[in-house]
Amino acid sequence: MYSFSGVWKAPIDARTGDEAGEAMRELRNVTCIEDLRTIARRKVPRAFFDYAEAGSYSEQTLRANRAGLEAINLRQRVLIDVSARDTVTTILGEPVSAPLALGPVAMTGLEHGNGEILACRAAQAAGIPYALSTMSICSIEDVAEAVEKPFWFQLYVMKDRGFVRALIDRAAAARCSALVVTVDLQVLGQRHNDIKNGLSVPPSLKIGNLINMASKPRWAASVLSGKRWTFGNLDGHVTGMSGVTSLAGWISGQFDPTLNWKDVEWIRSIWPGKLVLKGILDPADAELAVKSGADALVVSNHGGRQLDGARSSISALPRITDAVGSDIEVLFDGGIRSGHDVLRALALGAKACLIGRSYIFGLGAAGEAGVGRAIEVICNELDVGMALTGVNTIGEIDRRILSD
Repeated sequence: MYSFSGVWKAPIDARTGDEAGEAMRELRNVTCIEDLRTIARRKVPRAFFDYAEAGSYSEQTLRANRAGLEAINLRQRVLIDVSARDTVTTILGEPVSAPLALGPVAMTGLEHGNGEILACRAAQAAGIPYALSTMSICSIEDVAEAVEKPFWFQLYVMKDRGFVRALIDRAAAARCSALVVTVDLQVLGQRHNDIKNGLSVPPSLKIGNLINMASKPRWAASVLSGKRWTFGNLDGHVTGMSGVTSLAGWISGQFDPTLNWKDVEWIRSIWPGKLVLKGILDPADAELAVKSGADALVVSNHGGRQLDGARSSISALPRITDAVGSDIEVLFDGGIRSGHDVLRALALGAKACLIGRSYIFGLGAAGEAGVGRAIEVICNELDVGMALTGVNTIGEIDRRILSD
C-alpha cells in the first residue's frame, strides 16, 4: 500500500519551514477528497479553482457523473477471509500499485507552481501513471527532466498537423510511455465560470479576480517561482506567438471540427508506443476504437466540460465494456472522488480509473504532498471497500460486488 511519508520533496516545492509545517499539519487532518477541496478553495485564486472544478453550460452532465456513481450500491459480504488484500494490477501492460492514474488537466501549473512536475512526482512515488496535458504550463521536456520514470502525454489534435507531429515526436523523445489522444474536443464547450472570471480567449481577468489573486500570496509565490507561467508545450513553437494571451488566441482557432478516424489511423502509424483514445461514450465508437488499433480507450465525457446533457460516464461504462471489454483495455474517467467510486467502476468492467479534480484539489491544498494525500485517501478507501465486499485482489472485482 502507498506510503504518504515518501511524497514530500522540498527542492521543487520550495517553502519556508513554517509553511511546510502548516501544510503537513493540515494534511494530517484530511480524511477525504472533500477536505482537500475545502483547503484548495481557500488557497487557490477563484479563477483557477473554478476552471478546474466547473463544467460546461448548466453543468447537468457534471452533476450526473457524481449522481450516477453515488446511485450504485455496493454489496457488503461477511465472514470471508480478506487478510491477503492487494491492490496491485497492470495498466497498459505495466505494473501499478493500484488501478488508478492521474488524468490530464490543463493549466495544472497555475493551480500551484510547477504543478505538473509535482503531480507527476507524487504519482510516480505512489506507483501509478501520470498523464501530462498538451495545455500544461510545464513542458514535456520540463517534466521529463524532473522525474525518474516515463509518463503519459495527452494530445489534442489541432488543425496544424505539422505541430501535432512535432508534439508526438517530442513525446517520443521524452520516452513517454503512452499517448492519450482526446477525441471529444472538436469544438470547445462553453464554461460559464471561465467567461465570468475572465478566462476567455483571449484572457481578460476581471479586477475582482486580480484582487482575489493578490490575496493569495503563497499561491502567487509558488507560481512566480515556477519554471513557466505560460503554456510550456506551445510557447516558442508557434511563429510570432508568446505569452498566454496570444497563445490562447491561437489555440482557440486550432480546435478542429474535421477530426475523424483517419486522423487516429495517422497517429497510430507514427506513434511507436501505447495509444489511448479518451472521450468514448458510445458502444459504436468503442467498436471503432478497437478497429483503429488503439491499445485502450477511456470512457469519458470530459468531466462534464463538453456536451452538457450527455450521459454520465458511469452509465455509459457497462454498455461499452459489454461491447468491447474483451478486445481493448477499458479505462474510466468521470466523477471519481473516492476509492468506493473506483470499486464501482471496476465492478462494471473498467480496468482502471483516471482522476482529475480529486488530485487537483490536493495540489491546490498542499502541492506535491497534497497530491500524494489524494492518492493515498483513494487507495485506502479502495482497500477497505475490497475488504467489506469480500475480495482480496483487483481481478476478483466484478458485478457480483454490486447490490441490486
